[in-house]
Amino acid sequence: MNSLLDNRIRVFRAEHRMSQSDLARAIGVSRKTISTIEVGRFVPSSVIALKIARYFNVPVEDVFSLTDQEKE
Repeated sequence: MNSLLDNRIRVFRAEHRMSQSDLARAIGVSRKTISTIEVGRFVPSSVIALKIARYFNVPVEDVFSLTDQEKE
């Protein structure tokens, strides 16, 4: 089984009415970093994941979760 990292960044951004650029600026990364994490092309470092969770004042597990996917 492969584990994939799902995230709810887009949901949290929508609830806070903020753009990818706003979030990127707030945590000190590029907008492209936020974009690639949101769509699952990039797995964030622990530091970035924790910064995102801290920004939204939630546990990191509220933003990120592992899902198992069977290999074909």
